[in-house]
Amino acid sequence: MESTATSGDVGVDAPRSADVIIVGAGPGGSTTATYLARAGLDVLVLEKSHFPREKVCGDGLTPRASRELIKLGIDTSTENGWLRNKGLRIYGGRVEPFEMPWPELDDFPNYGLVRPRADFDQMLAEHARAAGATILEGVTVTEPVVDATGRIIGVKSKDGRTYSAPLVVAADGNSSRLSVGMGLTKRDDRPMGVAVRTYYTSPRTTDDWLESWLELWDGKPGQSNLLPGYGWIFGMGDGTCNVGLGMLNTSAAFGKTDYKQLLKTWLENTPEEWQFREEFRTTEIRGAALPMGFNRQPAYGNGLLLVGDAGGMVNPFNGEGISYAMESGRYAADHIIDAKARGLGTPAAERALEAYPRTLKQVWGGYFRLGGIFVKLIGDPRIMRLATTYGLPHPRLMRLVHKLLANLTDHPSHDAYDRIINTLTTLAPSA
Repeated sequence: MESTATSGDVGVDAPRSADVIIVGAGPGGSTTATYLARAGLDVLVLEKSHFPREKVCGDGLTPRASRELIKLGIDTSTENGWLRNKGLRIYGGRVEPFEMPWPELDDFPNYGLVRPRADFDQMLAEHARAAGATILEGVTVTEPVVDATGRIIGVKSKDGRTYSAPLVVAADGNSSRLSVGMGLTKRDDRPMGVAVRTYYTSPRTTDDWLESWLELWDGKPGQSNLLPGYGWIFGMGDGTCNVGLGMLNTSAAFGKTDYKQLLKTWLENTPEEWQFREEFRTTEIRGAALPMGFNRQPAYGNGLLLVGDAGGMVNPFNGEGISYAMESGRYAADHIIDAKARGLGTPAAERALEAYPRTLKQVWGGYFRLGGIFVKLIGDPRIMRLATTYGLPHPRLMRLVHKLLANLTDHPSHDAYDRIINTLTTLAPSA
């Protein structure tokens, strides 16, 4: 898929102002742009890269992300290039893997998806363009433009241009230069992860399960150190598998581990016929940070809204970020549309915008807090070993854990598992 030159080039006629500026055309930014453009707002998206672009990711989507794609009007059929998956296959604590199909729910479809991230992001960007958003590629935003009150009124780019708007959305990822420029730094009391991934040619490329390994050993399994984190193997359907691992900062080994070597060590213990060996690796091993549990707050202030990784909206339980980026983009758009209808610059409009962080905390706050407790617990290798040894062999318990880790429950609750999880997230203080 090729970019539209008239929309992607930064020429003399490129727009310099809009109703809303969005910095970053990842899943969160493009989703926000689509909904805003559909509502008739003038939307300008500034993306530092050119599509297609590389992004460190597992390429696997849970039903939570599938739901967001459906809401956007994306065709998720196999005929449109998607590979569907049935559920989660878990290794750990027992010899045979444990397979758990995605739950049958009212609120979510019963399938996940796989698609290369470069193609995925470009598809969402083109979807936003088709809705009427203008996306300028190759524009690196360096700092906010603020008025005398400290409110953001635009942004400056590396090439010296200024772009103006009464509202700005930061969808510029974990480091979020724009958020930092507005004085929003990361919170150290929220979990952080790191992930590394690469691709191998493999006969497992057509596997229609998302595979998770809950035991990461830094040597021979059962005879070395068990580290808090997980590995994944996702078949891409194109002759390759996306293979990677994630680790949490609650471990004493965080920041002291050679993650690339750990990936190789883990894969050396997988069956030879799977081909997860150096001679079959097709790309370099690349890493990325996983900002979790609302580690940058507030999600709105002084004209700036945060979506996705910019606001630390990664699930602490499983490291999933795409669905939360898209969901936050949808919520952000709802509040911006409401504010626009009330009249931007008025107290009524400001109240609509200030409600955005409350919406996020209402839907995820308790769940993210539970996730923070979870990652602290598994940071202790003794607890991790107990969990894998005694928890995984119990199907009923694992069904509960499966729903909890993937954040897949119906509201209102339809079964005991939903009631337990929804009650826990309601009782937990907001993150």
